[in-house]
Amino acid sequence: MITVIMPVYNEGEFIYQNVLTVDNILTEANIDHQFLLVDDGSKDNSWEEMSRLADDYSQVSVIRLSRNFGKELALCAALENASGDAVVVMDSDLQHPPECIPEMVRLWQEEGYDVVEGVKADRGKESLGGKIAAMTFYKMFKKSTKIDIGVASDFKLMNRASLEAWKQMPERNTFFRGLSAWVGFNRYAMPFEVAERAGGETKWTFKSLVRLAVNSITAYTAAPLLLVFWIGMLMLFASVVLGIQTLVNFFMGSVGGFPTVILLQLFIGSCIMISLSIIGLYISKIYEEVKGRPRYLISKKKGNAFIEK
Repeated sequence: MITVIMPVYNEGEFIYQNVLTVDNILTEANIDHQFLLVDDGSKDNSWEEMSRLADDYSQVSVIRLSRNFGKELALCAALENASGDAVVVMDSDLQHPPECIPEMVRLWQEEGYDVVEGVKADRGKESLGGKIAAMTFYKMFKKSTKIDIGVASDFKLMNRASLEAWKQMPERNTFFRGLSAWVGFNRYAMPFEVAERAGGETKWTFKSLVRLAVNSITAYTAAPLLLVFWIGMLMLFASVVLGIQTLVNFFMGSVGGFPTVILLQLFIGSCIMISLSIIGLYISKIYEEVKGRPRYLISKKKGNAFIEK
């Protein structure tokens, strides 16, 4: 039995048909399956359509969160409640092609892989700026964590063993792609072509993507704190150079200009503010963790695809 997991946010117009599309593909492939959908505080009729799915089809189960917690925590809600022998995580807009799922299942059942990663062969109809921003983030993440997630996506199959290992990590600030890579296990990278959205528009804005990138790096690694050290070393080097220049000018009888002092103050001030912001980010993460609040709150459940706790 596999559980197909879909986080849902404002997909009410298309979610019913999208689930049926996946269901037809898996039924034709004779794959025993069920669905677990998580409504992440949608503001449209997503919950009503998801409830209608659960009423019409016994293999569909749904969760409604009490508010919008974000995709990462919606995934946590699904993964922590899924009861299948393996889970397949995919987007509800079907940009993760469901036609790839039978091959994922075969690699798990016949080849013995614990995790089957969906790897984007291309980034679809993404803007040039979006592609550059994504590649920059992946390189920064790899440099700071030594883990290459540029070859991975949220589209993946995880068997029960790897899922239970993932569930042992209790932190509130999660990055699913990074943490699922950290657990290891026997993995296979399966390329796929990003499909066009089945309908609607992307919910990601530039601001939300930047926030995701910052949260992902700070939630996964403390490497950015080393940047504070290197900024300090840069300022030390600059002060030595400027000190030597000042002494040379003094012995040559010339007096340093006022613009140099202003530029130096601006440089030092910017370095201090960058360092404080990096430290502040980690302090905020610590603050959120020590409060011990739950990752998410569930307001409603419907269906029978939930693990017994």
